[in-house]
This record gives sequence, structure tokens and C-alpha cells, in this order.
Amino acid sequence: MTLNNNINDIAQYMQQIGIKARAASSILAAAETALKNKALNTIADLLIENKEWLKDENNKDLDAGKEKGLTSALLDRLALTDVGIDNMAEGLRQIASLPDPIGSIDNLSYRPSGIQIGQMRVPLGVIGIIYESRPNVTVDAAALCLKSGNSTILRGGSEAIHSNHAISECIQKGLLKVGLPTDSVQVIETTDRVAVGELLRLKDAVDVIIPRGGKGLIERVMKESLIPVIKHLDGICHVYIDDQADLEKAVKVAYNAKTQRYGTCNTMETLLVAERIAEKILPILADKYIDKGVELRGCEKTRAIVSNCKLATESDWGEEYLDAILSIKIVDGLDHAIEHINKYSSQHTDSIITQDYSKARRFLREVDSSSVMVNASTRFADGFEYGLGAEIGISTDKLHARGPVGLEGLTSVKYIVFGDGHIRQ
Repeated sequence: MTLNNNINDIAQYMQQIGIKARAASSILAAAETALKNKALNTIADLLIENKEWLKDENNKDLDAGKEKGLTSALLDRLALTDVGIDNMAEGLRQIASLPDPIGSIDNLSYRPSGIQIGQMRVPLGVIGIIYESRPNVTVDAAALCLKSGNSTILRGGSEAIHSNHAISECIQKGLLKVGLPTDSVQVIETTDRVAVGELLRLKDAVDVIIPRGGKGLIERVMKESLIPVIKHLDGICHVYIDDQADLEKAVKVAYNAKTQRYGTCNTMETLLVAERIAEKILPILADKYIDKGVELRGCEKTRAIVSNCKLATESDWGEEYLDAILSIKIVDGLDHAIEHINKYSSQHTDSIITQDYSKARRFLREVDSSSVMVNASTRFADGFEYGLGAEIGISTDKLHARGPVGLEGLTSVKYIVFGDGHIRQ
């Protein structure tokens, strides 16, 4: 249909999108693994074959972005290069190579009555995904949903509209070639923000909403959605260096957790250090951070040890910087560290550095985050690093999926029962 950016027109359009997605989901849920894998590999081939056209369409977005004054960092995220397209195709092939969770049966057991009970993994149904900037998300999201037997409705950012539509055409052609419904993956055509609101109200057609983007987008989705949401709002991650830590390991991990990449949700934002070893380790770490250009903000005890450190305010402990800034706090010990983390953490990823097994076990048990680590960098909190392949995002929710959401996170289970004429007495 032709959209005129009329609210009623967009509402009707979104209703049709939802109806088509629901119909496609029934077919996709029953699709054989081989057919889904064939679709993924065919789409990968089409991306490579259409590389020049994809870059031409992407250039339209880049030109528009420059006119709008997008930062160089945003333009970099938006760009489709030869390497980027190759990586998208490789990502599709990797997902095709992963085990298919759909139809697998776990926890089979016999009951005293003689029946056998188990749980079968099934698709969620229809997944709506709202994201910003990066056009590669279109491929990742479509591939994960396709492999897990879900149809998907994709709403990318307006800044990537030409790129997303071009990628969508490759996906549609690939689905058509193998005989799967093209409505299995639909990219919303309009850039009007009204479409997002309409998507969030399609509770009869859409089973789950997944937002990927900035805090403003996720807050809007949380506020307006009538549909369950899988999301994380902030990535306020901590590393606690215990007084029983191996100092060499502690320096290596704490440095990597902050400086390997600044703008990711699993980057450390607050460093906690046990008071007994603070004078030994903080000068070493501070020199490394400052050499790297990291701005340090610390408590009064930290500033007494690190002179070129700004005073941290209360707001710093709950801040996701996504930048070369680090807050540092000296704590009495493990109890104080756990208390601080559970107060200020966004329940994303937190790590302890210690050689004390009992303390490590306590930290794992008492820190209430989606990923809790021992002697490892928070930067490992990632679907690829966890062996999940590509991920749709990180969830800090406690219901359904938690942590990196890969194929299994896009499924649910149903109970199945085997009998042989059994009746309940």
C-alpha cells in the first residue's frame, strides 16, 4: 500500500504487517532445519552478489547522515563496507551451522502413573525488533529469528532506511527462492515514529518486542508497549578487586574491562578495590588508565592514593559513561563490594578478581546480575564469546531470557506427554 504518513493509514499498514507475520509464523514454525539453513545460505549468497548495489544504497544513507550532521562515530556504525557485507554473509552461514533448537526434547522422565513427560522447544511466534543505526542488525535479527522458527517485524532507524530496504530485498529473494513465506521477515517501510507506537500495540499479532538502541528508545518501548519486552536499559558493570586477588591478573582484567572498547554495554564503568590492597594496585592501574586517556573519578580514599583523579559524585556510581571515563571506589571488603554492586548495578555484568574460592562462590551467589564472573573481563558478556553465535541483544530481565539472547533465547518450551492408553485413576 502507499503510505501518506497519515496516522490512520500507518495504523492500517501496521495491522496488515502483523496479520501477515502471524500467518507466516505458523509455516515457519513447522519448517525443517535443512530448509531454514538453505534460506540462510541463499541470503548470504545474495548479499555477496549484490554487494555493489548494497553499498550504493548505503551511500544514500551516509550522504543524508552527513547533511543531518551525524557524528563520525555514528556514520562509521552506519557504513556498509566490503568487509562489513562479507561479515554479514559469514554471520548468516555461522547461524546456519548452529544446532536448531526447535523440536528438541529435554528432561524426559517417567511418572509413577506410567506416562512419560518432557519439554519440547518451540518458537515464540512473532518477534518485533526496533533498532537504531547499524544496518547489519537487520541481517542478524532476521537470521536468528528465521533459524529459531519465528517470523519477525523489523523497524530500523530512519538514518539507515535505504540500507535496510536493500538488505530486506535480498532476504525476501532468498526466502522466495527456497519456498519459505516472504512475510517471515518484514522491514517496516515508513520512517514515521507513529509506526513504532502502532507496533507496540499489536498485541494480537506480536508475541515479543526486542528494542536495540539508546536509553531513550528503550525507555519509550518500556513505557508504551502492550507486548512483553526483552531488553536491558543500562550496562553499569563493575569489577571488584578483592584483597586475595592475584595482582597481575587483577591489573590485566581491570584494564581490559575498561579499555578494550569504551562504547559497549559490557564495558566496566566502576572499579571497586578492597582497601587492604588499594595502595599496591591503584597507582599501577591509574598510570595505565591515564596513559590510555581515561578520565578517573574516585572516592576520597581513592584520591588520597591517585592525585590526578577527580572527585566522584553520587551520580557517578549509577552512570553508564560509554566513554573513556571510569569511577573508582575503595571498599572495606567483599560485603561492601556486593552491597555497592546490588545498589548501583544495572544487573548486566559484574566480575570479582580473587584467588579465594569461598569469596568467589559468595560473589557468584549474591550478586544479582545476568552475568557474574570470576577472574575474567566483563567484555566477555557477549553471545559470540558465550558460544551462542550471533545474539539479538542482552537481557537483564529475570523472566524468560536473561543474559545474551541467542537462538534458545528466542524460543519457549511446551510440555509433551507420551502414553499408551493411560488414564488417570
